[in-house]
Amino acid sequence: MEQLVEEFAHPTYTSFPVVAARLLLATAFGAAIGFEREWRKRPAGLRTHVLVCVASATFALLTIEIVHAPMFELDSSKFDPIRIIEAVTAGVAFLAAGIVIFSRGQVHGVTTGAGMWLAGAIGVGCGLGLWQIALFATILALIVLTLLYVFESKLDMNNGAKLGDKPEDEPGPD
Repeated sequence: MEQLVEEFAHPTYTSFPVVAARLLLATAFGAAIGFEREWRKRPAGLRTHVLVCVASATFALLTIEIVHAPMFELDSSKFDPIRIIEAVTAGVAFLAAGIVIFSRGQVHGVTTGAGMWLAGAIGVGCGLGLWQIALFATILALIVLTLLYVFESKLDMNNGAKLGDKPEDEPGPD
């Protein structure tokens, strides 16, 4: 039990308020770009841009934490911890690209692809024990996917989708 307490209590190199501020800033900046894309009726809009921006910020924060993690301070090790980020990013991007489809003049699955990419970042955070970063990124993703969908629906940004309807960029059941 003591080891479990230590696992969730270990400090990060970057303080949690700074992590939160950086991820919130990424959320705001991604939303600004995404709102403009929604306004111009482009396929990748508000939620997609926010998720991609938060995922990128999460990967950057995880990279900072990996570089400063005590487990990688061994001089005899020729291991580049940043390759973890590269491998996960490439692998998840490959999977996410398979989700995006173009059908009848519309793009579908972009938000799901962005969500998968963010889930990859969150998984890396969990795997490295950086649960604070992973948890906050997860909370932001849930806010983006739920509250912004409600916001888009109220402003009729989803091409007439009503609250409770399936978002257009989501293909059939997963």
